[in-house]
Amino acid sequence: MSYPELFLKKNEDKRLRQGHLWVFSNEVDTQRSPLEQFAAGDLVLVQDSNGKALGIAYLNPHALICARLLTRKTNIKINESFFKARLAQALGLRERLFDKPYYRLVFGESDGLPGLVIDRFGVVLSVQITTAGMERYKDVLVKILLELLAPTAILLKNDNSQRQLESLSLEPELIYGELPEQLLIEENNVRFIVNVAEGQKTGWFYDHRNSRAQFAKACHGLRVLDLFSYAGAWGIPAAVAGAAEVCCVDSSESALALASASAELNQVQGKMQFVRNDVFEFLKQAREQQQHYDAIILDPPALIKRKKDFKAGYEAYRRLNHLALQVLSNNGILVSASCSHHLSRDNLHEILRSSARHIDRHLVFFGAGTQGPDHPIHPALPETDYLKTFFCAVSSRL
Repeated sequence: MSYPELFLKKNEDKRLRQGHLWVFSNEVDTQRSPLEQFAAGDLVLVQDSNGKALGIAYLNPHALICARLLTRKTNIKINESFFKARLAQALGLRERLFDKPYYRLVFGESDGLPGLVIDRFGVVLSVQITTAGMERYKDVLVKILLELLAPTAILLKNDNSQRQLESLSLEPELIYGELPEQLLIEENNVRFIVNVAEGQKTGWFYDHRNSRAQFAKACHGLRVLDLFSYAGAWGIPAAVAGAAEVCCVDSSESALALASASAELNQVQGKMQFVRNDVFEFLKQAREQQQHYDAIILDPPALIKRKKDFKAGYEAYRRLNHLALQVLSNNGILVSASCSHHLSRDNLHEILRSSARHIDRHLVFFGAGTQGPDHPIHPALPETDYLKTFFCAVSSRL
């Protein structure tokens, strides 16, 4: 199969040869391969400046990341068989890792399927397609998923802001079956009620699975504060594991309603409190009222979505951690996390160090976490290594 050629400028092939999968628009030799000759989603044969083939990619001439490599094999057909093999490979890995069908089935580039994320909720699949190239294969992907997994429903969650950059519709689409009114999942032997259609991202955040299990083990008898709690994925397991009481704080009324329902499902509602409030405001009030908690989870949404937002986002992370430490009891536990790719582990490390020193507390790390195994990290794509978590033991100054 022959594809139109996309030529790179001299020396712009280095990153691809090191394993990366993206081509930026300013790396393309537009004299030899004018971008305006391509349509969004076209397949191209990527070549270096000397005409040596590097692989097959799909392209969007209007996007900053204008091409994403699908394969380095230049004689392969990008068709139903290609996608079926990739999806089967992703499924095989998850089935080795998990004994129940609740996980991220596809994690984009790490599974050789850039622009595609699929979360599995038992018999329901929540799909995010974020690129024009992958959008072209929407129907093929659905056909394969039906064959591989026989789901009762497939929802295309088209509300991701990345779709705007690719000029794609933001309207969600139930492309197959019917969504049940109440969907149950299980994580770390705790059951949760999730709302795939109206929930954030794909409807659930599987990425903190391992860290949540580690935290729950440390919470027996403690008074726990779960900040940015969403549907209670940290707080409810802590209560199940023996926490004395758990306060979940979130600005979303619907998320807290889900958390409350899951607390009842796990018979820990008597230990739970659900507070709808802005987290910054809640922490300020708690500090003023001299309220303290034995263990605090600080797991905010991404506060730095673009590189240019780094300064303001860094300051927001700093303020949050500083406030959380001020309402943490002596000999308490702080779990501080960030899902912002642009905030590095070193950045979060420094925020915790400086915040502890500023209020004269002794802070040590007794654990660190990253995303779970259903979010595999591609060694050549730092963008896939986005989640960082520090487990901190905090006491009065030594």
